[in-house]
Amino acid sequence: MDSIKRYLEFVKPYKWKIALTIAVGILKFGIPLLMPLILKYVLDDIIGAEELSQDEKMNELLIVMGIAFFIFLILRPPVEYFRQYMAQWTGSKILYDIRDRLFDHLQKLSLRYYAKTKTGEVISRVIHDVEQTKNFVITGLMNIWLDMITIVIAIAIMLTMNVWLTLVAIMLFPLYGFSVKYFYTRLRKLTRERSQALAEVQGHLHERVQGMPVIRSFALEDYESSEFDKQNSKYLAKALTHTSWNAKAYSVTHTITDLAPLFVIAFAGYQVIAGDLTVGTMVAFVGYMDRVYNPLRRLVNSSTILTQSIASMDRVFEFLDEKYDIDDSPDARELSHVNGHVVFDGVSFQYHEDEPAVLKHVNLNVRSGETVALVGMSGGGKSTLVSLIPRFYDVTEGRILIDGTDIREFKARSLRDKIGMVLQDNILFSESVAMNIRMGNPYATDEEVVAAAKAANAHDFILNLPNGYDTLVGERGVKLSGGQKQRIAIARVFLKNPPLLILDEATSALDLESEHLIQEALEKLAHDRTTFIVAHRLSTITHADRIVLIEDGQIKEMGTHEELMKQRGSYYRLFQVQQLDEKQPKRVFQH
Repeated sequence: MDSIKRYLEFVKPYKWKIALTIAVGILKFGIPLLMPLILKYVLDDIIGAEELSQDEKMNELLIVMGIAFFIFLILRPPVEYFRQYMAQWTGSKILYDIRDRLFDHLQKLSLRYYAKTKTGEVISRVIHDVEQTKNFVITGLMNIWLDMITIVIAIAIMLTMNVWLTLVAIMLFPLYGFSVKYFYTRLRKLTRERSQALAEVQGHLHERVQGMPVIRSFALEDYESSEFDKQNSKYLAKALTHTSWNAKAYSVTHTITDLAPLFVIAFAGYQVIAGDLTVGTMVAFVGYMDRVYNPLRRLVNSSTILTQSIASMDRVFEFLDEKYDIDDSPDARELSHVNGHVVFDGVSFQYHEDEPAVLKHVNLNVRSGETVALVGMSGGGKSTLVSLIPRFYDVTEGRILIDGTDIREFKARSLRDKIGMVLQDNILFSESVAMNIRMGNPYATDEEVVAAAKAANAHDFILNLPNGYDTLVGERGVKLSGGQKQRIAIARVFLKNPPLLILDEATSALDLESEHLIQEALEKLAHDRTTFIVAHRLSTITHADRIVLIEDGQIKEMGTHEELMKQRGSYYRLFQVQQLDEKQPKRVFQH
């Protein structure tokens, strides 16, 4: 039960709250135990008391019922409210702490993990599975104990009334315990499988919702319906197997809890006829059977609920145990100042051990303030090379130095704080334009946000939006054009003002007007910073201090635009092909 032990670490700060809730719960569950005693007293000591007159019986009944109404009407409601509120408050606080920890964990997981895991599945673990574990607190740590205490108190009261009748009442307990254990083991495994199947449905659904424009444009609705049906059917099969075993557990255990009162009625009836038991005691005993076996029934429900919550717990901790690819060494230090001298020293890299190397023994010395453009055919390793600088991945061989120090000696977060990135597909959050720019510096003033937008040539178009800087951009920035999104991403970096800059295909796939505005903003941004530009279109990087041609993960050519053109090698041929493409008139499809 490793998961339970680990879960209890989250529970520990609230142990006194739980103890208080249980104490109030004993009161809450204890009060109804008076009901059969009241009934016995009314039957045997008031109605059946031949020595009392009718008036005396009436007075006695009024006193007893007055006390009973006070307990049940005045005393019980606040006790009920307080127990319920405290139980839910404690459960919710524990979930809050777990989700906080999971979100921190999410932010430390490598990009490699997100490349192989569906977003919906991650969300399912953080939302659905964590929510399921709440039952462990409320049911496992509170209700089960209260039910067991209720049973113990009820049996103690029954023993004071009649020992043999009590033994008859509890003789099916061992059979009951065996049944619960048998079904519990099987249900835990089935619950895990059902939760996994549900997470897969959620992952599939999340992906398809995001890709709805593709589904519509290719008229894939029927195909996607059948694909979703496969996922849904898989979940249905798991859910029905789980339901079947759950139903078996209920039918067996409820049969046992229904048989026990019948044995008691038979034995008590025999004793009343024989004159060894009063009618009031028999009625009270049958009332206590309800008080004993109702909590027992709840214990079966609780074991099912606990099975589900422990299976969810297993999934939460399985997720929490995902290893970080990038982890700070124990003696890692803050990177406080950067001059911008970056060296790739014999760098090799492969994404997985069983895959070929994407980069092979790359050596590159970039001076402080220099602009270096990385060019070459797609898949050559350009983007991979720049993604090693902020340690999105760690080198397989060799090292990367900043100002003479291996970047693995710095805390990854402080390293990334010194790097600004503008990508081909910049993700915007579904908040305001201002908030998206503030991702560069969440504590920036409005004036600084506007200044950054102006520097990125974004200020004018932002003012033309319906609510200016307060306009919500929609999920992933759907309400903005590609060029507008790109300029907000550049404004974000202006606001961050980092000493190192990475531009990965930042101007590809844009219209000419946007490209001109963005190119102008990027040149302003790169001024006096060490800048790495990954570019597909060579005409946008002719101004670079140095151009590095990468093919098959290796540096093949290096120099200024003029030097490389004189060499008449791969760069020259690539440039010539692109120039021809740009000069050729665009053809219109003809019938």
